[in-house]
Parts: sequence; structure tokens; C-alpha cells
Amino acid sequence: MFRVLFYQPEIPPNTGNAIRLSANAGVELHLVEPLGFAFEDKHLRRAGLDYHDLAHVRVHPDLDAAWAALLPANVYAFSARAEHRYTDVAYQPGDVLMFGPESVGLPDEVQLAPQITKRVRLPMRPGSRSLNLANTASIAIYEAWRQHDFAGGE
Repeated sequence: MFRVLFYQPEIPPNTGNAIRLSANAGVELHLVEPLGFAFEDKHLRRAGLDYHDLAHVRVHPDLDAAWAALLPANVYAFSARAEHRYTDVAYQPGDVLMFGPESVGLPDEVQLAPQITKRVRLPMRPGSRSLNLANTASIAIYEAWRQHDFAGGE
């Protein structure tokens, strides 16, 4: 099972979509506070539909608590500024795919933390700033899962 880490997510529908993705792809979703919403938010609930009970979601009060729960593991920090492509990684079960807040991405101090194995990016057309958080996580999760022949899927 792969693990996804959203560092301080801000937009409820993105996290709701990630909850749905987590349930359908069999990944754990870890969220680092502060969150830009409450779990009772109607937009979060609507985006996650009836998948909340099927997903594995953990909320951590800070990044240190997330590291304590997730490490040791390879941690791939997704950033539009990274040099390596996400497809250059041979993902292994237990790896952590990390994403930053929608408005600013992962702060430099997080991207450069010693817990980060590698910074990776999704290719985009020149002049593009970023992709939607939930879409980026979906692409990354399905690439990692594809590398393992969609083990556990139908």
C-alpha cells in the first residue's frame, strides 16, 4: 500500500477527492494540520461522497507527528520546481507521496528536509504554474500502482 501525505491542505473538495481516491486505489491518506477546513465541511463531504468509511485517513497535528507515523520510508516530495520526473522513480509499497498546500506548494524547508528521499515533478507545458492537487495526487498514485501491476485491484 502506498501512502499519500497532504501537507496543510487548504481546499475541501481536493481533500474530499483524495479521500475518494484513497478508498478506490487502496492508499492511506495522511493530512498535516493546520487544515484549511473542518471535516464537517459540506464541500469535503460532497467530494468524498460515501467513501469516507472506506478510506484510511489520518490527521497529524504537525509534520513531526506525520514523520513519526510514516518513517522509515521513501518520501517523494512533489514540486513544480523539482528536476526529476515522477516517472523516474521505482515506487515501492509503503512509499510516501507528499504534496503541499494548493496556494503555495511545499515550502522549501519541507522539500529540503532530511526525510525527503527525492523531489519529483509532473511535466507541464512551459508557462504553466501548477496542476490541481487532487489531479496531481491521482496521477502519481496511479503511476506507483501501475508499476506494481495494480496489485489488489480488479
